[in-house]
Amino acid sequence: MKGKAVEIRLDDAERAELARLARGQKTAQALARRARIVLLAADGLTNRMISERLELGPHAVGIWRERFAERGMDGLCDEPRPGAPRKIGDEAIAEVIRLTLETLPEGATHWSLRTMAQRTGYAPSTIHEVWKAFGLQPHRSETFKLSSDPLFVEKVRDIVGLYLDPPDRAVVLCVDEKSQIQALDRTQPLLPMRPGQAERRSHDYKRHGTLSLFAALDVAAGKVVGRCFPRHRASEFRKFLDTVEASVPAELDVHVIMDNYATHKTAPIRNWFAKRPRWHVHFTPTSASWINQVERFFGLLTDKAIRRGVHRSTAELEAAIKAYIDISNADPKPFGWTKSADDILASISRFCRRTLAMSETSESGH
Repeated sequence: MKGKAVEIRLDDAERAELARLARGQKTAQALARRARIVLLAADGLTNRMISERLELGPHAVGIWRERFAERGMDGLCDEPRPGAPRKIGDEAIAEVIRLTLETLPEGATHWSLRTMAQRTGYAPSTIHEVWKAFGLQPHRSETFKLSSDPLFVEKVRDIVGLYLDPPDRAVVLCVDEKSQIQALDRTQPLLPMRPGQAERRSHDYKRHGTLSLFAALDVAAGKVVGRCFPRHRASEFRKFLDTVEASVPAELDVHVIMDNYATHKTAPIRNWFAKRPRWHVHFTPTSASWINQVERFFGLLTDKAIRRGVHRSTAELEAAIKAYIDISNADPKPFGWTKSADDILASISRFCRRTLAMSETSESGH
């Protein structure tokens, strides 16, 4: 929205009603969010501040702010839409949402369209429309893990600082290993893609051994030094470090970012680093592999050269890995790191607060 945001003033009755809608367990999610927008606007927050607080677009915040200023409480309701009238009322919709978010079907871990339809008496298609409108997907589940590293903040600031403001006359390397890469051959020939037909392969396969890939990504240049080994012990890691050292000009310092895997902290590896003062080790926080940029390279390698590949031996697998690294290094493209440490820490803080609030709500509902 252009121009200065419209000022919002509330009387006691309006503020009380908005507060009730914002925290009510039976309030439709969209209406509760609009109520929170108006309350924050009345407290003097700008549209941008509200959008950051509620993780909404500034344009959407501006729309509901203006609609409330023009029409009061009625402005927070959805406009009538063309077409057949809804067969389910607002209170019934709110009840479906409440059941979806706060209860579980008997003998199951999550609701399905059919079980929710049986519970409420509405058609599965009606339940589908309600869930779609409010972004509810009970059949889906994602995973997360928060780092419990006591030095999490310090390590994030250290590593992100290397990404955004690398030291002079130094190279920053992200190092890790992708272990137990399987050389797989399908039990039947692959059927290639045709017009109107996707590529097809048998679901079963034959194993022909495994390899471990050690890789070091030059953050600034985007080039990768990689070496494959049958195993991933400290002895192999030390040989890989020798390979990396040979590739870095002697006049440059080396800042290496790696995780806390036991192989990286054995006595031979510690001694190797101690004898080379130009090498500086930066450990990532525990359970925070996302901060190591070489993981993005491993993801691309898997998608483009391994997952759909056919490898009848570890030699074929190693050749495919080396070919992909060579092609990537011929036209390297560094990964652009844009978020500051403050941005990352603020995002994690918001996630923790939402998770805690949802957990408390869930416990109170039971």
